[in-house]
Parts: sequence; structure tokens; C-alpha cells
Amino acid sequence: PMGEMGYKGFKNTNNCDHFFMIMPELEMQSSIEDTQTLGELINGESTLFETIQTHEEDTAVIIYTSGTTGKPKGAQLTHSNLLLNASLCANLLDARQSDTFLIVLPLFHIFAMTVMMNASIYKGAKSVLVPRFFPKTIFTIMQEHKVSVFGGVPTMYWSLLNYNDDVFDFKLVSKNLRIAVSSGSSLPVKVLEDFEARFGVDILEGYGMSEGSPVVTFNQLHIGRKIGSIGTAVWGVSIKLVDDKGNEVPNGEKGELIYRGHNVMKGYYNRPEDNTKTIKNGWLYSGDIAIKDKDGFYFIVDRIKEMIIRGGLNVYPREIEEVMMQHEAISLVAIIGVPHDKMGEDIKACVVLKEGYDVTPKELISWTRERVAAYKYPRIVELLDALPMSATGKILKKELRKS
Repeated sequence: PMGEMGYKGFKNTNNCDHFFMIMPELEMQSSIEDTQTLGELINGESTLFETIQTHEEDTAVIIYTSGTTGKPKGAQLTHSNLLLNASLCANLLDARQSDTFLIVLPLFHIFAMTVMMNASIYKGAKSVLVPRFFPKTIFTIMQEHKVSVFGGVPTMYWSLLNYNDDVFDFKLVSKNLRIAVSSGSSLPVKVLEDFEARFGVDILEGYGMSEGSPVVTFNQLHIGRKIGSIGTAVWGVSIKLVDDKGNEVPNGEKGELIYRGHNVMKGYYNRPEDNTKTIKNGWLYSGDIAIKDKDGFYFIVDRIKEMIIRGGLNVYPREIEEVMMQHEAISLVAIIGVPHDKMGEDIKACVVLKEGYDVTPKELISWTRERVAAYKYPRIVELLDALPMSATGKILKKELRKS
């Protein structure tokens, strides 16, 4: 199926000239008519050759952004970017050769590639890779392989938290699990607290992005953590929160998170205009709004692109999502802005209810209205069976806006 999908993309791309199938065995033939295999490509070639020398600032990989709010862009990461980030990730996780890492995200996701795979290889630890996330599969592997390090995105923690099956020894899973890491997007505090209570393991949240190789901040073991925080700046990375004029804002005030250091990408592949907007004087502008407290811990407020402007007032979806997640009937929620003739934008909540609960949109609107400012509560609530998600488990709000 992957080959068929790839070939379809190849046929629809005018400037792509060659297509080769990688088969389980070099001698195998392709099942797709008129296509060649990797084995056929290299057949007869000498196995003796000199490798091409690369340098630390050469592009090692091009990682594409998730595209949850717009079109994906290719971030060019250097050998230096990846090596230094793998090294610091191993230290952040206190990784040991005796550890067993469970890698559940696809390796085209920078979190899976660097924080999990590269860090585990750097330390010589064991890794178990899963081709696709299913809670039953994850618990089976955790129990069988005595997994000690787990990393996932928030929707994965949500799925594991809501899964129950008597065939698993959850106490054994909990006993072996030494550390858990969450990244990719903000983990709802309610989900974090409930997961930790069930499995007895701390979830360490960090902040990163493809453009940052990825880690920028982390709740570091030697410093401590704050629930709901993305932690403090990691080694070798400087951070500032700035206003729309580029001026640094005081502690406790909202500002765009910008950073510089060894983790900053070379630039986007073939996107010179985006590079000019994103990297200024060595500082990478993340597009995320955050605040910093007096202890130097950062808290993500929301994406600039996801901010809703209702009647001239700024509404950050994550704040409303955190409140609504406290409702006993809500399993998952996503807040989006929808067009409105008078207000410019209005607030809509897309809600997945917990199994066995029955609550009306009107009741949810009324409940939320009592707990947030008058201009912030959702005027529209839609009940859904599930929320659209990317291959990496991120909620696709752009798809919700289309519906």
C-alpha cells in the first residue's frame, strides 16, 4: 500500500523523473507495473567506493513541518544540529544503556527521530519501533519489553489514559516505566495529572519544533518541573519573548517566543521569503505566544496563527480548551475561530464526549460561560465522534475549519 501511494504521488508530480520500489529482499520484483526496484537500480554496481566527505554545517536531513495550520515547509537541519540535539536529549532524559525506548511516532517526525531514536542510539540503548499507534499494541509492547522510556504527543497520552483491558498488568507497566516525555503540542493539564496518577510516572514536557532540531526548552531533571510549563531553556539555546516590534516583554507578559543557538536550522528548503520572515539576526521566530514566570519557566499560550480575534479582543484557544477539559463529560476538545459578520470571528468548540456521557451543546456553552470571561466562551459547540488528526497525532484544526 505504501508503494502504491508513493507511485500515485510520483505520477501526479510533473518534475519527478524516477521511481524505485524498496522491496523486503533485493531479488524481489515490484508488484506495480512498469516500475523498477532498488535492487534493479544497484544491480552490477561495485560495492567498493569512497564515501563523500561531509561537514558539520552541511544539510543532513530536510524535515517537513506538520502543516497543522498551513502548508508544510522543509526545514534543513545540519549534522551539527542533529548531533548536539541528540546529545542534550540523552542528558535531559538521563538516558542509560540499560533503557528500553518505545518509539511510537513516525521517524519523519523530528521528536521521534532526534529525542527518541538518535538519543537512544547515542547512548547505546535498546529501541522498540512501532509502525502505527494503537493503545492495545503499546501496552502489549510495554509489558513484553519492559519499556522504561516512552515519548508521545498529547493525543497518545489521552488514548492510553482512556484505554482499559484486563489482559494487561498495568502495575508492571508502571513499575518499568522510568520516564515519560510529551511534546508536539501542549498537553492538557487534566490529561497529564490523570495519566501520572494512573501510572505513577512523571511526564516531562518540552518545547520544540522542526526548525529547532527540535528541542528548545525542557522541564529538566536537575532544575525541576512545573506542571503546564514547557520548562526552561536547554543548554546552548537563548530565548526571548518579544512584542510585534521585536522588543523583549517583561516576565508575566505575553510575547512571541524567539530563540537562537546550535539548534537553529539552516533555513527552509527553496523558501527564501519564509527564511527572511522566520530568521532575523540569528533569532528564529517561532510563531508561538508564551509567558515567562519569575523562575525562568516558560508557558505556551497558543500559536499566533490560531489566535481568535472576536470583536477586536484576542482569544487564545488553549486557555478555553484547558477549562473545558475540566468538564466531567468531555474527553477531548478543540477550539477554533469561525467567520462572523458582526464580530469578525466567533468561537467554536469541537467536542468529543467520554463514553456513557450525554450532554447537550447548550449545556456545555452555559457551563463554560460561567468559568471564563464573557468574550471568551464558545458560542457554538459541535459534538463529534472524533477529531481529525495528522499522522503524528496532532489535531488538524485546519480540517475542522473546513467542515
